[in-house]
Amino acid sequence: MLENLNRIEIKNPVDLIISQIRELIISGVVKPGEKLPPERKLAEHLGVSRGQVREAINKLETYGILKVQPQSGTIVNGIGIVALEGLISDILKIEKVDFKSLIDTRILLEKEAARLAAINRTKEDIIELEIALHNYKKSLAENGVAVEEDLLFHLKIAEASKNTVLKSLMMIITPDIVKSFRKFNVCNSEKNIKTIKEHQKILEMISNKDAIGAKEAMEQHLEDIKVFSENYKINKT
Repeated sequence: MLENLNRIEIKNPVDLIISQIRELIISGVVKPGEKLPPERKLAEHLGVSRGQVREAINKLETYGILKVQPQSGTIVNGIGIVALEGLISDILKIEKVDFKSLIDTRILLEKEAARLAAINRTKEDIIELEIALHNYKKSLAENGVAVEEDLLFHLKIAEASKNTVLKSLMMIITPDIVKSFRKFNVCNSEKNIKTIKEHQKILEMISNKDAIGAKEAMEQHLEDIKVFSENYKINKT
């Protein structure tokens, strides 16, 4: 009987802030290129802390939905709106077939992104990747988990590929990957050290402009999640 019941998830304030910002954008109250109210005013109006507002904005910026510009404010970024529904809504219910398809698609995109990043990356891209890897390590050390920081590292690789279509596709599927990773508890502390080493290897190959090495390092990195998705499908059939 219990297997027929769904686990109840209570949203935290950050999720609720994201949901309200989503409504502003979807309803057209705030359009691409326009600014959100300042953090202080948002916090006062919503009855939450500025830190919680900032965390919500940072998450939305991660997926390209918002853009924080120093001294200018927070701007709605039109290109990221495509990913908005995937990040916030429950329209796509990740079941056994969907999850495997999502992973298969991710692997195809990520291998090509790593290859192209090694060819097209700039010095600035390497700095961004190093920052993303540092943030990943920091989150692991402080929280024991770093799902979003992990995926952000991969999004930075897609950005370094200089293929805007590939990057856009990654931005569309990444939110559902984050949700599915949490749902299926894909990441755990036992894999953290291994993942860090694999990220460092990918970064090394991209930095060295070794396209074949970068593609192979990415394929090796994604092998565990590929096996997991295949086993999950078998176990649920």
